[in-house]
Parts: sequence; structure tokens; C-alpha cells
Amino acid sequence: MHTSQPTLPANCTLRRAYSGDRGAIFRLVLGAKLDPTQLRWQQFWVIECQGQVVACGQLRQFADAQELGSLVVAPEWRDRGLATLLMHHLIAQASFPLYLECLGKPLAQFYRRFGFVPVSWQELPRSLKIKFGLSRMAKIILRLPVEIMHLTSTYQ
Repeated sequence: MHTSQPTLPANCTLRRAYSGDRGAIFRLVLGAKLDPTQLRWQQFWVIECQGQVVACGQLRQFADAQELGSLVVAPEWRDRGLATLLMHHLIAQASFPLYLECLGKPLAQFYRRFGFVPVSWQELPRSLKIKFGLSRMAKIILRLPVEIMHLTSTYQ
């Protein structure tokens, strides 16, 4: 079910984030209108191209699961396979069952390509029920198209 893995463009590297990347990560996440309140640079991987952080994603650790979050590619660097490359890498780094939440059908379709399937709030591990509780409320009350998903393929 996994897509073929693209290669990094010339002058680009995939690496762990370091403290100097905090501002770039924050700007990418804000620019994508994602929640910036739970950003921990130590949990991020970034793609740096020509000396600039152009993509990021994090694996948040919980007691019995991990959450893939804050996956963003700068608009001018999209459609080059960077999100796919970062997804493959983050999935390979996961050491616990992997979950994510996304907004809208296009993003859910993107994550399905990697083996993620929708799950109900009731199916979540206890540690994620609190975290995803607000999303559940937004889906019910505000009728937002929030999708909670779980990676069904074997995690590493």
C-alpha cells in the first residue's frame, strides 16, 4: 500500500531538527494554519534545501502510541515528493502504534496511500483519547471534517 519513495532534490537533506530550527518550524506550522501549541523541536525531522528548512513533521510520544503531526511543506517546495519522503521516514521511525488527525478528505486520501485508515475515538489508546478529545468535539459540534487515522501496516 506504500507509494514509491521519491529522492531528495539536489542540495536538500533530511535530518533531525535542532534548536536553531524552532523558528522555521513554527513559521511552517502557522503558515499551514495548524495548531502551534504542541511543537517540540526535539520531536521533529526537517528537510533543509539550500540552507532553508522547507518541510517538517513530528512524532509525538505518548504512553502507548505515537502521533504523526505537523507535517508541512513550504508552498514553493510542494509537488516535489517531499511530503511523501518525509512520511516514509517518519513511519520508519515509529516504534509504537501510529496515529494522526487531519482535516478534510484530500488530506485523509493522502494518508491512506501510506496505510492509514480512519478510526473512531472509542478505538483510540487511552493516552490519545484526551489529546484527540477536542477534535472529536469539533467534529460533532462544529461539523468539521476531522479524521482520526491509524497506521494499519506493521510499524517498526
